[in-house]
Amino acid sequence: MVTLGVAFFALGAVVASFIGVLVARLNTGQSFLTGRSHCDVCNATLDSCALVPIISYAVSGGRAQCCGAHISIMSPVTEAILGGLFVLSYLMLGLSAELPLMLLSISALLALVMYDLVHQILPPSLLWIFVALSAVTGFLGSISVTDFYNTLLVAFVIAMSLAAMHFFSRGRAMGLADAPLAFGLALLVGPAAFPGFIFSFWIGAVVGIAILLKRPKGSRMGVEVPFAPFLAAGFLLSYFTQWNPFIFVEVFH
Repeated sequence: MVTLGVAFFALGAVVASFIGVLVARLNTGQSFLTGRSHCDVCNATLDSCALVPIISYAVSGGRAQCCGAHISIMSPVTEAILGGLFVLSYLMLGLSAELPLMLLSISALLALVMYDLVHQILPPSLLWIFVALSAVTGFLGSISVTDFYNTLLVAFVIAMSLAAMHFFSRGRAMGLADAPLAFGLALLVGPAAFPGFIFSFWIGAVVGIAILLKRPKGSRMGVEVPFAPFLAAGFLLSYFTQWNPFIFVEVFH
């Protein structure tokens, strides 16, 4: 099990490295399937030693070998996160038919989150790929067809609530694309959907307060923060921990 866990972590890190290239080249006219990776600062072609996930960053001290420029910490962080999520998926699902689809769904989700963090928009092509993968994964993970229909209903309610927030706030509260993203996430995690929805807002509130506290005193400038990372974090937290905050309501009753 340990050997397989290490293998899944390494696989996730490699996939995250590829996703970084995809996000950087998507909608730029560059192909993410062909062409050598290059330094973003001096444009020098990177050799294979500079492309080993996590390890290359640690060995180089976070600097490019070609010109000494600082490398974003986001690369090793996202590689470690996806590697960890691959291991958790394996531990939860085992070597089942659902596992490959779960890994693909989480990979597509990472691409969406990374793109949203950089451009503050969710590309429709990636978004609908994620929703389709999540639907198939959710169906395979359902106990019965009726159970999957119930998940569909919950996903629809969650998505419509986010769409309503978008329209009533005239787009100031959140983007419209967050609705289909939440729909896909709800299909992916199944019974953990409602707790995940709650966690998303809790995490968003904590991060929002932290950002406000770090602003210079007297500053009234607004800060736009994409909501996709909070949705992803909340739903995945609920799925992998199976922690249900509604249990406290049941206890007090």
